[in-house]
Amino acid sequence: MTVNPNLAKLQPYPFEKLRQLFADIVPNPKLRQIKLSIGEPQHETPSFIKEALTAGLGGLANYPTTLGSADLRRAIATWLERRYALSAIDAESEVVPVNGSREALFAFAQTVIDPSLGFVPLVISPNPFYQIYEGAAYLAGAEPRFLNTLQENDFAFDYATLSHADWQRVQLFYVCSPGNPTGKVLNLDDWKQLFALADQYGFVIASDECYSEIFFDEAKPPLGGLQAAKLLGRSFKNLVVFSSLSKRSNVPGMRSGFVAGDAAVLKNFLRYRTYHGSAMNPAIQAASVAAWNDETHVRENRRQYKEKFDAVTPLLAEVLGATLPDASFYLWVRTPTLPGATTALPDTEFARRLLADYNVVVLPGSYLARQAEGVNPGAGFVRIALVAPLADCIEAAERIRSFISNLQEN
Repeated sequence: MTVNPNLAKLQPYPFEKLRQLFADIVPNPKLRQIKLSIGEPQHETPSFIKEALTAGLGGLANYPTTLGSADLRRAIATWLERRYALSAIDAESEVVPVNGSREALFAFAQTVIDPSLGFVPLVISPNPFYQIYEGAAYLAGAEPRFLNTLQENDFAFDYATLSHADWQRVQLFYVCSPGNPTGKVLNLDDWKQLFALADQYGFVIASDECYSEIFFDEAKPPLGGLQAAKLLGRSFKNLVVFSSLSKRSNVPGMRSGFVAGDAAVLKNFLRYRTYHGSAMNPAIQAASVAAWNDETHVRENRRQYKEKFDAVTPLLAEVLGATLPDASFYLWVRTPTLPGATTALPDTEFARRLLADYNVVVLPGSYLARQAEGVNPGAGFVRIALVAPLADCIEAAERIRSFISNLQEN
């Protein structure tokens, strides 16, 4: 049987690795499990979104168009203008609805990468990273190249790790702001530097902004890529952003998002998607219009996350040095160094022992990164997703404190 050889390059997804890591663990039966490993929103879906979904079921009698309804594109364009102080977003050419940012981030590489130029194209990804970027690169016939984002460097890109010859091979650059798992938000200087490189070498920037609406100060929302372009007096050339309702509106099961930016790039992406067969369900479109048009539920969502971070961060700061991220719903923390040891407890061992002793599930940071420049920048970290209810998050933090106290005593 003939199989695409690039499939063999795909690594198991982090949660498959986690299942294997825990295969022989029997969690403490005296404690109910608290799962903080997966970034799945658990706040209740607003009732008005569900009502709009059921009201839109009549649309199931028709085939949806790949470009989506005019109402949905206008709702997205209006939201972009309102959220990022933009003007005149063209809902016809600068917005494409998609079935969640994940599938679009993957499919986008198939549109951008040109493997016919006599060299293997490079796709740049932050490291740690969302594993979809890597898979998209491989299956588009490109080589993923990872730029370490290290805590000691404020999680900034170290562009100097790529040579001029490397940069000439770059066709696509994935960024994630706010970052997964670090919560890092790119500032205007960061964007200015990245835009300059894109201008010099001609690559496309794919900005994953699915966490953009989870932040802690209503007066200081995270900067977005399109907003940065406007502030720097630029067009959207070679820039596209990906966003989603999953985290913003607590509807991960709807699989609803959008891609916006460079009209020329999106024209080709739409052409690809027409063949890919990824038009959005009409009822989902109706519910998405309602969601994008409302901010009240989004502010309430942020309030709940802020309440959890305000309660949990100080508890974990004392034992893990946890600090409030720029945005998103993750804490990215180093594992402790035990008395008598010269290195930190491996993140995989931390996760195994925490599950066995205290029935709390966290994700080893090494599963979210690759070896690059001689290091795995996720090693010695764990990602803690504060998605569970407030009481569960606080209880999990208290259990982690007890766990670390016992480790240090023994």
